[in-house]
Amino acid sequence: MIKFIWNFLRELGDFFSANFDPWRDSVDILLVTVGIYWLLLLIQGTRAIQILVGLVVLIGLSLASEIFQFPTVRLILQNFLGSAVLIIIVLFQHDIRRALARVGRGFFPSVSAQQESQIFEEIVRAAQALVQKRLGALIVLERESALADQVDGGRAVDAEVSHELLTSIFTPSSPLHDGAVLISEGRIVSAGGILPLAIRDNLPGEVGTRHRAAVGITEETDAVVVVVSEETASISVVMAGEMIQGLDAPRLRVVLYDILAGERRSLADDPSEAPEDAAAQGENNALEGLPRAGR
Repeated sequence: MIKFIWNFLRELGDFFSANFDPWRDSVDILLVTVGIYWLLLLIQGTRAIQILVGLVVLIGLSLASEIFQFPTVRLILQNFLGSAVLIIIVLFQHDIRRALARVGRGFFPSVSAQQESQIFEEIVRAAQALVQKRLGALIVLERESALADQVDGGRAVDAEVSHELLTSIFTPSSPLHDGAVLISEGRIVSAGGILPLAIRDNLPGEVGTRHRAAVGITEETDAVVVVVSEETASISVVMAGEMIQGLDAPRLRVVLYDILAGERRSLADDPSEAPEDAAAQGENNALEGLPRAGR
């Protein structure tokens, strides 16, 4: 093993001495590093990061099999990793699509902070009205991931976000009340859409189809979903497959500002002490201790 390592280091040194150009290769390495860092930011908080860790472990095992001369393990891993490019494309197809969509749409938000604040308030008011009437709702907020290919069916709406419209959509007499409302670019783009359901079995027993749909869409994208339960008359927020449950209107406001309008911070022990001012809510980290359903 020592001989193998010594020969490897000597060959590596010979290669660098013959081929290394300080300026060109430094820029090359910097660009690759930035690209990898950007990719990690894109998949942070999704199931793709777990798959990536698994691939890194397999690559480490392959190197170990070379060093310790395990021919059977080396043969199996070499055959598996030989198709690594195809495997990565299949496993990370959603994240690759998300990255390309981000490049095409740019890095600057199309909705101003004032418009975003107004949208949050309309959603909070709609959720409050629906809770009082014990009506269910499923509101999906698109962020960087394009959701058009994740939401099946639905009717095009293309309307401003208002609590009156949201409340009327989820009224039982509405033909669209059973589906999801999709909000994108600051507007309601569709209603009555069908979301992919989460199939994992570690969700709380009391959650229904709406919550499973919210978890399903957020496991594959960076969307944020607001769920109103008609059974429990409570509000939940779902992001990255994790649910924050047992919210009322003031706490929903805090969660939305904390997740979407500001940097995510640790949440305080007593949510009842959260201030009403939205800017102060983020500063005081007012949501720690709320019931959650994790992964």
